[in-house]
Amino acid sequence: MTKHNRPGFPFLEALLASPTPVVMEVKRRDAHGYDMLGGRTPAAIVSAYESAGAPCVSVVTGRWFGGSPALLRDVAALTALPILQKDFITRKDQIRTAKELGASAVLLTAALLPASSMRTLVTECLLTGLTPFVEITQESELASVHHPEECVIAVNNKDIKTRERGAGDLGRSLDLLPAVLDAGAACPVSASGIDSPHTAAALLDAGFAGLLVGTSLLRTGSPAAWVDAMEGTRKGLAVR
Repeated sequence: MTKHNRPGFPFLEALLASPTPVVMEVKRRDAHGYDMLGGRTPAAIVSAYESAGAPCVSVVTGRWFGGSPALLRDVAALTALPILQKDFITRKDQIRTAKELGASAVLLTAALLPASSMRTLVTECLLTGLTPFVEITQESELASVHHPEECVIAVNNKDIKTRERGAGDLGRSLDLLPAVLDAGAACPVSASGIDSPHTAAALLDAGFAGLLVGTSLLRTGSPAAWVDAMEGTRKGLAVR
């Protein structure tokens, strides 16, 4: 049994095993402050994601996206799917709290963490039974990621220094994918700025093991139709 398939890390296992490896996100507001729920309840959104075949759910608890720890707790009560907590995690106690609230993975942002803190927090996640979801924006940040085979390593296509406003740079994902694979990542992910099923299909065909999609799915009337379009595009690409 490889490390990343050992019992106790359901988020990583679910994402790697899924035929539709899209982490589908619940967030109250986008980076510009616009409402993302549109009158829907978290329960309705989670139900739609489950119907679309989501292997995992991301819950944004960061305040600038209108989130809170209570949102994580509420979503965890709605679904058995593994959940990622997206927030600025900088301390061990936040990891333990995430576990108590129902998370199976937590976001660790390399651009915000010194290398020593990244090592400490990755180790704490693994000891706690959580998958470290390590977000990078440049190759040099990979050096601080211990146990990459047990982490999700996600390339953020947006810039957190501008609070992820803007369309994002999908070329960043494609440029960094070889380095992420060379670092030993079992699960490279492209995150943020994935604006359409066609874009999602292209990233998966390029070699990403998973995607994290929020705004595009929240704006669509049907996550299931979005996923169907992604899969249809992939089949179309495969026969060319």
